[in-house]
Amino acid sequence: MSAQEVEISIVASLSEIDAADWDACACPEAAAGARPNDPFTTHRFLKALEDSGSVGPGTGWQPQYLVARIAGQIIGVAPLYAKSHSQGEYIFDHAWAHAYERAGGRYYPKLQIAVPHTPATGRRFLTREGFEEVGFNALVQGAVQLTENNNLSSLNVTFCTEDEATRAEQIGLMARKSQQFHWRNQGYADFDAFLAGLSSRKRKNLRKERATANDFGGTIEVFTGDDLRPEHWDAFWEFYQDTGARKWGTPYLTRAFFDIAQEVLRDDMALVLAKRDGRWIAGALNFIGTDALYGRYWGCAEHHSCLHFELCYYRAIDIAIEMGLGTVEAGAQGEHKLARGYLPTATWSLHWMRDAGFGRAVADYLDAERAAVEEEIEVLTDYGPFKQTQIEEQQ
Repeated sequence: MSAQEVEISIVASLSEIDAADWDACACPEAAAGARPNDPFTTHRFLKALEDSGSVGPGTGWQPQYLVARIAGQIIGVAPLYAKSHSQGEYIFDHAWAHAYERAGGRYYPKLQIAVPHTPATGRRFLTREGFEEVGFNALVQGAVQLTENNNLSSLNVTFCTEDEATRAEQIGLMARKSQQFHWRNQGYADFDAFLAGLSSRKRKNLRKERATANDFGGTIEVFTGDDLRPEHWDAFWEFYQDTGARKWGTPYLTRAFFDIAQEVLRDDMALVLAKRDGRWIAGALNFIGTDALYGRYWGCAEHHSCLHFELCYYRAIDIAIEMGLGTVEAGAQGEHKLARGYLPTATWSLHWMRDAGFGRAVADYLDAERAAVEEEIEVLTDYGPFKQTQIEEQQ
């Protein structure tokens, strides 16, 4: 089969695609009831964003889901959006937008294949089993053609896998290398076993931080699945609003998202909440994959020393060890994570520019940036808290 035999179409709502068809491409491993490898590309997660108004009119994220079919059967899909800004992406192209517009071009709208508001690595070109190659090629070519046909500035694919980056680069897209901080489970039996791999000074610091955090005068609980209740989201919404207002001006997710999440996503989430004097005062929300825990949102109504580190990083490690998960992805940025056992890890994005001259300038920038990122990863890894033997094992 060739990509020419594939029919490519756009749908404006996931209501137009059967959940089983989408998930057969996004998470075929979950067909028999298993947990999806990636909770963020499931039909239920993306539809929760859509149904809650977290994407759609007025958000700058207009769904244009890409669908590939052969003889009427869906063999590939991609979460594609028309973007009128660059917010909620976590791979920054603001400088590109300014340069393009200073040269007389119109950078927005652009096309973005991504999970909105979610800097977590996963497949972006989602293909049904048995159609991996033809589906991937058709989706990439279809997205580029859509950009070209509509005279849009660019196609951007954020937080794809390294394999996707390599394959797409071979057929004409530009790969961009960035980095985050991830924790790796080396088969630890418990948190103390993790600490044993740290240098003595770092081990002492982490123990001191955990003791300080847990001395805030309250209790910390973890909720997932049916243990999650609407009242937990009432509290967490207060925390999330505060963080969103400080970081982005306006929170990306609406209140309705958490109500829908309670109904359809509760098995995919682990919510860590701190309570003091009978009221919830802080929380951190994680999503659960087959082999990774994804730290997403944090907020608080009271500030207590080290509580942020405890809820977001150390409790995430506890959960990952207990569930036998291999990785904790703690979200975008934050070199402060390094001292807490989260090592720099490469992430990938893809880009295609309609203007060839601008594309060459971006390619030159990406070459220089990649060298800088690789050097930074090497340097930061050496500054990590682990004993040298532990660093070598994790590389």
